[in-house]
Amino acid sequence: MQTDFTARQREDPGIVTAAGIIRNCVHCGFCTATCPTYLLTGDELDSPRGRIWLIKDMLEAGGPPAPAAVHHIDRCLGCLSCLTTCPSSVDYRQLVDVARVHIAEHHRRPWHQRLLRGLLSTVLTRPALFAAAVSAGRLVRPLAGLLPAPLQAMLAMVPAKAATAAAPRAGVFSPIGAGAGARVALHAGCVQPVLRPEIDAAAIRLLNRHGVEVVVAATGLCCGALDHHMGKEDRARRLAMANIEAWEAELAGGGLDAILVTASGCGTVVRHYDELFARDPAWAARAARIAGLTRDISEYVATLDLLPPVIAPGLAVAYHSACSLQHGQQVRLQPRQLLAASGFDVREIGEGHICCGSAGTYSILQPEMSQALKARKQAAIARTGATLVASGNIGCLEHLSSEAAPTIHLVELLDWATGGPRPSALPVSGNRDDS
Repeated sequence: MQTDFTARQREDPGIVTAAGIIRNCVHCGFCTATCPTYLLTGDELDSPRGRIWLIKDMLEAGGPPAPAAVHHIDRCLGCLSCLTTCPSSVDYRQLVDVARVHIAEHHRRPWHQRLLRGLLSTVLTRPALFAAAVSAGRLVRPLAGLLPAPLQAMLAMVPAKAATAAAPRAGVFSPIGAGAGARVALHAGCVQPVLRPEIDAAAIRLLNRHGVEVVVAATGLCCGALDHHMGKEDRARRLAMANIEAWEAELAGGGLDAILVTASGCGTVVRHYDELFARDPAWAARAARIAGLTRDISEYVATLDLLPPVIAPGLAVAYHSACSLQHGQQVRLQPRQLLAASGFDVREIGEGHICCGSAGTYSILQPEMSQALKARKQAAIARTGATLVASGNIGCLEHLSSEAAPTIHLVELLDWATGGPRPSALPVSGNRDDS
């Protein structure tokens, strides 16, 4: 696809990146077959191919974008399924990020959208504030039906009961078993410690049990993903800088073999931290070092020699591969292999490459599209006959959880299988040893 940027526009690193990506697109349309929004609407402008045209025109024109461009780019989940289908290696991930920054800088949204996005950026990225909001949300939930759809979607995130476990505090967690003799940092994040603190607690137990020392940095913050996906690049960079400095301090101290992330949405952003600093080579180099050390928890655990399972085999588990993991990080086999080796009956979900509709803040900002994709995914899960769903991303876990099929993080199941406590969300049924 040809582009027509001016010489002045080509002085912007973002435009240079976008232009190269756009020129790689041959407009073949293979991406339409795997794009969730196109599958729902059948509208060409809700496909990656259509959005590339909109982004090209928007960036070439400069200034305020057309309302249609904002509408259709906003409706992109950022699931990156198109990346795995494109025969021309079009890096749609970077392109849509450039487009979102342009919209954030040149488009003035209606006041209620600005308020909602501001609340999401302010509340979700601060665990203490988010915890207070969750507590307040439990009081408001009975009135959810009277509220606008985005607020209903926000309240749907609120667990019915408060978490019984506390999130692991910053510090060093020493190994208790023989094994790897390695030292890793665990990214705590912002939303997950409030909604499901038991995930990181299970990750630490699992790693310690297999000889791995775990450090949770005292100054670690939100990874920046939520702001990044809303085009708030300056704030995303500030958060990234804080995390980079915290992990550099650990590297300079006790050293690190890896930086592990238990929320794959966060991991995808951290693994591309260097792209946030295209205008700052010094920070880009520091970010690239951190990105190179970052691994999803399943990738790292797959390198360990796990203890034999101590629980009865055969529990049917539908594995939901988060888009950020299978498309964003290209991690597909390890989670399935780990579950199978630990004695679980792993069931494949039909249309496993199609997004569940969570996508970070998408379920709040685009509730109608999100709910349609959720219903489609839950129907596919039901057809597996599994009694629970395993995944590696907090957004998917919360979005898909139901009484029919509770959701549990992969590491909780692996921790239980190798000697840890039974996950609290696990249904008591079947031929399992539930002790």
